[in-house]
Amino acid sequence: MFLTLLLILILLGCAYVLKNRELRIKWLSRPIYRAFSRVLPSMSQTERDALEAGTVWWESELFRGKPDWNRLSAYPAYRLTDEERQFLDTEVEAVCAMVDDWKLSQEDFDLPPAVWDYLKRNRFFSLIIPKEYGGRGFSAQAHSAVVAKLSTRNSALSVSVMVPNSLGPAELLLHYGTPEQKQHYLPRLADGRDIPAFALTSPWAGSDAASIPDVGIVCKGQWQGQEVLGMKVTWDKRYITLAPVCTLLGLAFRLYDPDGLLGGEKDIGITCALVPSDHPGVQTGRRHFPLNAMFMNGPTRGKDVFMPLEFIIGGPAMAGQGWRMLMECLAAGRSISLPASFTGMAKLTSRAVGGYAAVRTQFRSPIGKFEGVEEALARMAGHTYAMDAARTMTAAAVDLGEKPSVVSAIVKYHITERGRIVVNDGMDVIGGKGICLGPSNFLGRAYQQLPVGITVEGANILTRSLIIFGQGAIRCHPYILDEMKAALDPDREAGLDKFDGAFWAHVRYTLANTGRSLWLGLGGWRLLRAPRGTAGAMRSYYSQASRYSAAFALLADASMLVLGGSLKMRERLSSRLGDALSQLYLLSAVLKRFHDEGQQQDDAPLAHWAAQDALQRTQQALDGVLRNFPNRPLAWVLRVLVFPLGTRRLGPDDRLDHAVAKLLTQAGATRDRLTYDVYLPANDQDPVGAIEAALQATLNTRDIDAKIRQFEKSGRLEADPKANVRDLAEAVFQAGGITAQEYDMVKARNALRDRVIAVDDFPFDLRPEPAAPRHDERGSQP
Repeated sequence: MFLTLLLILILLGCAYVLKNRELRIKWLSRPIYRAFSRVLPSMSQTERDALEAGTVWWESELFRGKPDWNRLSAYPAYRLTDEERQFLDTEVEAVCAMVDDWKLSQEDFDLPPAVWDYLKRNRFFSLIIPKEYGGRGFSAQAHSAVVAKLSTRNSALSVSVMVPNSLGPAELLLHYGTPEQKQHYLPRLADGRDIPAFALTSPWAGSDAASIPDVGIVCKGQWQGQEVLGMKVTWDKRYITLAPVCTLLGLAFRLYDPDGLLGGEKDIGITCALVPSDHPGVQTGRRHFPLNAMFMNGPTRGKDVFMPLEFIIGGPAMAGQGWRMLMECLAAGRSISLPASFTGMAKLTSRAVGGYAAVRTQFRSPIGKFEGVEEALARMAGHTYAMDAARTMTAAAVDLGEKPSVVSAIVKYHITERGRIVVNDGMDVIGGKGICLGPSNFLGRAYQQLPVGITVEGANILTRSLIIFGQGAIRCHPYILDEMKAALDPDREAGLDKFDGAFWAHVRYTLANTGRSLWLGLGGWRLLRAPRGTAGAMRSYYSQASRYSAAFALLADASMLVLGGSLKMRERLSSRLGDALSQLYLLSAVLKRFHDEGQQQDDAPLAHWAAQDALQRTQQALDGVLRNFPNRPLAWVLRVLVFPLGTRRLGPDDRLDHAVAKLLTQAGATRDRLTYDVYLPANDQDPVGAIEAALQATLNTRDIDAKIRQFEKSGRLEADPKANVRDLAEAVFQAGGITAQEYDMVKARNALRDRVIAVDDFPFDLRPEPAAPRHDERGSQP
């Protein structure tokens, strides 16, 4: 009785202290505030700019453990305007037909002049520039769709269009340029008179772009016959896409004012300027050669190049604001460019390899029916569905005005990584066809160039280990950023007051997530409701996503509480937490896509596969956090709260794999929806066009093939040497097993099949065949 009374008194005392603000601050908040301030890692201004850049969107709902699925459903669906759709179906279709991928890599080594001219005349470089400046003024969704379709044809074509519409002068000018800069440059960028590039990466500062060593010194100099205030800039940049052909160079450097000519700080900070490529002192280096990709890429340099302050984007008032400008614009650009590019690559791979698997036979059966191949085809189709769902949902967010910094990192990393899986699986299925380069190889170049997208716009290892959770934890958490700002407040008493409010709200939030995680883990997730109108089979995915969202929120809080600032250096733990958040985002995109497309039951296997795969990966990521959590007693407690009934088998099973793979190997509306906007040449001499024609011919002759097999089993061909895999149809025809019309259909199908499986060959020295010698009128060689 005494112990019970003592416990009650202690609890009442704690409640009184917590309720009384003065006592709470004196006895609890102040010492916690001091401790928090001591362990908070130092943060540079560039780190602050990076953390505070952009906006948070749906990922914050997932981070907080209680996502509002009705809010997700209410976001606008992916839609193109009639003008955007017409551009995709006409101009984009036309320019795809103008490019021969093999010829480009063997003879031209650049887009042909006619293609460059077509891109300029049809304003491909001005998708994001408003119509008032002569641009097309397209939505982010249309921008994404254009890049995705171009990527199904040729990387040089897609990259050359992608870069001017992504992070570059146009994007920066639109947000930060002076009226004079906009009026001068945007019309020139819109009609192709200026080709832009943006120079950020230095040999000494790659992933750590904020530490660029390129410098500008404020000084006076001559400009257009007058002495003006300007800057001498020295830079050495590499990996700059379009640098060899650009006419307008965006340049990032750190600006200094040692003589105080601007009257402020001596170290002004990172600054962005626009420099004409023919400006005196600008040096364009020789071309890089990124893994047989023919897009223009190379270095640019300059030493003590004088330029007036009006070259700064936004004018002198924006000096030192370059890093924030870049971080905010990068969030939008990175949300579009590489996710669209790799989604296009995955669509082409899924469609072409699926068709190939239906046409190519081994052991007298299409290879697409072998279970091992089915497994690969299912991964390809399921990942492609998820990639496209994430691409379109994220582009729609940009159109809503978001600059989703965390989401841009999620889709950049996970779409490029899934694209790598899709292409690798495709290469496994087509085998020897894929490893022999030539005009008929439709996948070899994509396989070669996969690491380019993995590396650029934030290398994937860095993005996964440092950015997704590192930035997400601060931006998406409802209280962490407020606590950090309070701890960094120079007015300690004001900071303490703000910290007190944020910290105790954080405590209540954590306790709520703890209880929610346990309850949902015990089966409470089954009682949660899906959005109105959700198909019955899909409802459980919403509930399970809510369950894992609560579990993630709990583990994220526990990790930050226990590890504090050292979590920044525990990259593998941070990576797993980021993986869990990312998979929940991809799952959300899958569910939204299926809902927005009318919940078509023919597409349900794709949605089920992608949803189950995301749930399985989420569980694996959370389990990985617990297995490697440094505080083992707390890890045991957390496991009970997160997985009170243990882990479950969540991934797709063999039956689902079979259903999904089958969708790739037969023509139909589902295959078309999965791979919409893939460029499909009408010419069956093209490798992709040949696959499309051969697939249709294969489907048209299935009944005839059945007759041939039945005739073969009758035993009437035993002595015929033509009764082999190549000449069987001829033998059956000659024996009267099929009609002349049927035989003609099979022969036409076989001709297409042979074109599909053909592998290119070359002279021993791999040089082009020599032209026949010319002779003069006397018959002698000139």
